[in-house]
Parts: sequence; C-alpha cells; structure tokens
Amino acid sequence: MNENYLKYVGIMRKIMDVNASIAVLSWDQEVYMPEKGADARAQQVATLSGIGHELFVSDELGKVLAELGNDTSLSFEERKNVEETLHDYLEKKKYTTEFVIKMSETVSLSFQAWSKAKDADDFAMFAPALKKLVALKREECELLGYVGHPYNAMLDEHERGATVAELDVLFEDVKKQLIPFIKQVAEQKQNPSEFLFRHFDSKKQWAYGIELLNQMNYDFKAGRQDISSHPFTISFAATDVRVTTRVNENDFREMIWSCIHEGGHALYEQGLNDANYGLPAGEAISLGIHESQSRLWENNIGRSLPYWKCNYARLQEVFPENFGTVSLDEFYKAINVVEPSFIRTAADELTYHFHVIIRYEIEKALIEGTIEVEDLPRLWKEKYKEYLNIDVPSDQKGVLQDIHWSHGSFGYFPTYSLGSFYAAQFFAKASENIPNLEALIEAGNLKPLLEWLRSNIHQDGRLYTAEEICIRVTGEKLNFRYFMDYAKKKFATIYGL
Repeated sequence: MNENYLKYVGIMRKIMDVNASIAVLSWDQEVYMPEKGADARAQQVATLSGIGHELFVSDELGKVLAELGNDTSLSFEERKNVEETLHDYLEKKKYTTEFVIKMSETVSLSFQAWSKAKDADDFAMFAPALKKLVALKREECELLGYVGHPYNAMLDEHERGATVAELDVLFEDVKKQLIPFIKQVAEQKQNPSEFLFRHFDSKKQWAYGIELLNQMNYDFKAGRQDISSHPFTISFAATDVRVTTRVNENDFREMIWSCIHEGGHALYEQGLNDANYGLPAGEAISLGIHESQSRLWENNIGRSLPYWKCNYARLQEVFPENFGTVSLDEFYKAINVVEPSFIRTAADELTYHFHVIIRYEIEKALIEGTIEVEDLPRLWKEKYKEYLNIDVPSDQKGVLQDIHWSHGSFGYFPTYSLGSFYAAQFFAKASENIPNLEALIEAGNLKPLLEWLRSNIHQDGRLYTAEEICIRVTGEKLNFRYFMDYAKKKFATIYGL
C-alpha cells in the first residue's frame, strides 16, 4: 500500500472518529439524556459537526485525493474508495462550516421540540423549529445544486441517482397495481386480530424480543438494545451497532416488528468489513438497500408462516393468557391483516406504501415552496382521507408521528418503499440460491440466509451502486413486479382470493 493511500486512510479514520463521537452523543440524546441537557448537547454536537466538516473539506484531503486519482497502482477496492470519497468531498465542499454548525444546532433543537410536541399532541409546539429547519433545507438544495426538481438534491443524499421524475413513475405504478388489489382484499371478510391488543407485560415483551434478535444472529457482543420513542439503529463501527425499540403494553405488534426491523438494519451494519472503518468500502450503499435488509427480515421472514411455525409455541409459553387458545393459523392471519391505519410503522405490508407516498408528496411540495409548515396538519389529514379513507384524530397519530423531519431527513421516506421492493427481489433470489430456505426458516436456522446476505450485499460496502448490486445479485434492475408477485401470492392465500 503506497504512502499516499495510507495518508488518505489515516485522514478518513480520523474523520470517522469524530462522526462516531457525534453518533454516540445523538444516541444518548434519544435514549438516556435528561431533558435539561438539550441546549448543551445541541452545542456539543454542532461543535463536533463543524470539526468533522473542516477535516473532510480540508486542502490536505483534497490534495491527497487528487494525487490518488491519477495513481494507476491502486487496487479495485482502493480506487473505488478514492472515487467515492472524492464524490463526497466535492459535495461537502459546497457547504460552509457556518452552515454545517447552524444545521446541526437547528436539528438538535428541532428534535427536542418535536419530542415535546408529540408528547403534548400539539403540532404548534413543533412548527417554529420545523419552519427554521425547512428554510435551511431549501437553502441546502440551492447549495448542492440540482437538475429538475429541487427535491432531487435531498433524494440524492439518501439514494444517489434517485429523481422525482423516476419516483413519480414508480409510485404511479404502485397506485395503479396496489389500489385495486387492496380493494379486492378489503371486500373479503376481515380476519380477527383483537387478541393482539390485550395487555402484554412490558418485561416479558422485552425478553421475547431479545430472543428473536438472538435467533436472527444479531451479535450482542457488538451491540445492545434500548428503548426510544421512535425505534432506530445506529452504528459507531461494525463492532458497535445498537438498536432501540418501543414497547406498547396494549399493542403486541410494536415491539415485535421494531425488534425484527431494526435487527435487520443492524445485521447489515455488523456485516460490513471492520477493516474498512472510515472508508466507503466499510459503509452501507444507500438507504434503499439498507431498508431492503430491515424489510426483508421484518416482512419476508418475520411475517411469514414458516417463521411462526418455529416461534409460535414459544410465544404461547411467554403469553399463555393471550395466545393459549389462539391457533397458529389465526395468529398468522392476524399479524397480516390488511387494513388502513394511522401509524406508518404499524401499517401492513400493502397499505404501508401509501403512508410513504403521502410523505413523499408533502415533502416535494414543502421543498419546492408550494406549501408551508403551517399547512402540514391540514394536508396530512386530507391525504390520509384521499389515499386511506381514514380521518386522522390527532397530531400525535398524524403529522407528529415520525421523527424524520425533526432530524432534517427530507428525501428519506421514498427509500422505505424502495427497500420493500428491493427486499422482495432479493428474497426471491435467495429462495432460488439457498436449498430448502423455507424449511430452514421453519427450523429456526436463519444463519444460511444471513450468510447469503453478507456475501452478496453486506461485505461490499459502497464498492458498487445500489443499481449495480441489484443487477449483480438478481440479474436485473429494481423491478416492482417481484413485490406484487410476492404480495398477491401471500395475501391471496390469507384472504382466500
């Protein structure tokens, strides 16, 4: 390894140390930090964000990247690391340190305002902070530059290459195919699910969730689980990847799906090559691919019949008063009920995508300036009525339910649907490649699937684009047909279509 490349690696790991420190402070902010620590924490994170930004856009790194760009002795992996870093470097050079610090402070204070507003069920408490954040995000779009719609600048941060033009076409296809299928399902007799909403002791739920994470082969020696208001996964290195969940004693679904979903994210992060700490080869490709991992585990595995053939008897042992007289078939149908609901994270696999489309349409309009923050509660209710035919009863169950806007994560929501579509395509290929995969899942042996994901997706980091990975793994670009085939086969059986 030549001297210049070693210098590059040293700089990148130093930057990663700073970013990981920010991540630790952010994790603490959402999990353990006392309320009065908010202002100081905002300043601490802002200071470190400024330091990290200055290190990344330094002339020193720019010079090293320029020299390495002309170095023909680099291996494929080294060259890709340099190319990806140069792309990021040129993007970050568009920001001033002052803007980065201001954004960091605004996000920290916005999160605190959102948290209080959600508890109080009052959007007005969040609106002033969100208004400042939206103004900064609009400014950021202009700093980054874009072709076509300004929202493309936000999309590119989370799913490089994604555009409004392409997503509009995709989501129109989703509407065209999903709406009539959901209508067909809705015309059938609904499966009972009231037994999922009895009282479930929180400690027992917690312990059972830990069992499921262990079964997934989540490495607790390289991670931990905690409680937060909105479940998330955060990584400081492949050897320290943490998840959070939330427990609702009157809704069994929340903890179960949060554990499996975040566990899927965490397995991806734990599967990255720790030797590439700080380098693109040690980072996830995109949020769409990241989401494919969580949705694959949550839906294709966690909501499947083979999975519960393995796990249901144990669940009945933990909650005999809740499930003792409920058959496996009844339970399986209950956890796959298709029914419009208020909360995105608790939505079924089909109506889920309308939660995403609603947020996508609102974000586009907000970034382009055709609507303002004050319009959000009204628009939210109108769109939920239009797409899901339900009346949103409160801000808490409506416009305040997601944490993303308080984090400044505009352009993030479309990756949730992209992830589901990638997941269906990847799982179809895994089912072809792994002999007797369904039987393995039924036996509780999930390691062959994890090893397949690690060798085909996790280990490569950002050496390939999301599109390249999809083609390498499945032989074609992202194709919505795989999701529809999976959905029709599964729900036709459940609803007797």
